[in-house]
Amino acid sequence: MTKVCFHHATFYTMKSINDTVEAVLVENGKIIEIGLFEDLKNQADQCIDLQGSFVYPGFVDSHIHLIGHGDKLRQIDLSTYTSAEKMTADLQLLLNNHPSGEWFVAEGWNENNFADQKILSRYELDKLSSGPLALKRVCRHAMIVNSAALQIAGITRDTPDPDDGVIVRDDSGEPTGYLLDGAKAIIEKHIPEVSINQLVISLETAVNDLLSRGFTGVHTEDMSYYGKYSKPLQAFKEVIGESRKFRVNLLRHHTVFDEMKAEATYDEPWIEPGAMKIFIDGALGGRTALLSEPYADDPTTQGVSIHSQEDLNALVAKARSYGEAVAVHAIGDLGMEMIVEAIETHSVPTGKRDRLIHANVLREELVTRMEKLDVVLDIQPSFVTSDFPWVKERLGNVRMDWAYAWKKLTNRGMMLSGGSDSPIEEVDPRLGLYAAVTRKKPGETHDGYQPEEKLSRFEAIALYTIGSAQAICKEHERGYIDIDFDADFTVFDRNLFEGPDEQLINAQVVKTIIAGDIVFENN
Repeated sequence: MTKVCFHHATFYTMKSINDTVEAVLVENGKIIEIGLFEDLKNQADQCIDLQGSFVYPGFVDSHIHLIGHGDKLRQIDLSTYTSAEKMTADLQLLLNNHPSGEWFVAEGWNENNFADQKILSRYELDKLSSGPLALKRVCRHAMIVNSAALQIAGITRDTPDPDDGVIVRDDSGEPTGYLLDGAKAIIEKHIPEVSINQLVISLETAVNDLLSRGFTGVHTEDMSYYGKYSKPLQAFKEVIGESRKFRVNLLRHHTVFDEMKAEATYDEPWIEPGAMKIFIDGALGGRTALLSEPYADDPTTQGVSIHSQEDLNALVAKARSYGEAVAVHAIGDLGMEMIVEAIETHSVPTGKRDRLIHANVLREELVTRMEKLDVVLDIQPSFVTSDFPWVKERLGNVRMDWAYAWKKLTNRGMMLSGGSDSPIEEVDPRLGLYAAVTRKKPGETHDGYQPEEKLSRFEAIALYTIGSAQAICKEHERGYIDIDFDADFTVFDRNLFEGPDEQLINAQVVKTIIAGDIVFENN
């Protein structure tokens, strides 16, 4: 096999903040030597000059919906709108050319970006289209639909709320078209399935975009949204593999987990089977995250519990029966308490590690229990810049001490991985790093939201390197630059550890290298 020496760069190994080497020798996709160029060049069949750039272990987004990210790039992105009026005006332009009677689905709206925080009703959507129309909220835990969609789904004033969701109604009892969590499923089962070809196009779009941003892989959850799991899995196999190198770890939703364990095959090391994905609650924006006390700005609700404790315990027990870990969406502290109890009852198998996703709202005693578990907290730094300052209204001052508390969790020795949750947030790792380090958006001049929770640059970069490897128990082969590790590198034009914070935003990806192959080059 050809031996390639990458050199003329500063390679940050991530063993410590100052640990660097000037060259690496790669063979068969693995790092076989690190050190001085003079010591390695004579062993190489080929030497690649990285022209003074700065190299990090391959960045991995540990929480994304890859097909949804591709969809977002290909379709209208409602998350960019700052008024309901402008959003509906642009939707009307699209719908004017939309085939009559066919479903139209878009996502990303966020009323917190609107000055009046307006949530559209079915009647306002009726003015846009007489065909079925569904707009998903940015958190994907709520949607608004028009009357045609309600009629197709059979939702009327007499339809009871599902156990795991809410059909929002007006004062007269009529559905407004606003559906929370499990209520969305009543609509979603009537939305026609997309073709494998469309899934392939979205995946190709997503992977090309991620490679250009320096990502060498992702952990993604897509298996339960497009009909039978075999459709998105086939699309992954058509897009990703030896001819298009990119590493994906597939979280498998509990509704398809049995089937996938019995039937599915993968294409490792490019497409890997991951943990059982479980949702416990919703999101803070729509007040569906499950809190132990009522919302400060709406004392009538504590959020939505998608599973009872008994059902949640049973799901974790099922994962354990297969020798598998769980990856659990839990934003509210009561939701987190429920999954902690389930994991305490059913310990994770040796060689596996559970993943607690989001962990936005916690409590001191809950963190003490979490410290005793073999878990990774899968956080999204950009949630801070998206959710503040309005999240203080939801939680009140008392709960803010353990809200988005990344630094305290790090200081307590918790393992943290970093992701975007795209298409909910922007996938750009520079924005994630900047949010973790500054706790504010680019251009803002304040000291940051809860500045005591800022991470160091090393801690922030570790989220996307060491932490993402720990999340899938691969920290002995990924996440560092070292001998016998995968030769996955993210190459920037400047040092992310030095200079002003804006250095993180202005850095440009020079190359993305996977298994020793240059898969993206910024010419």
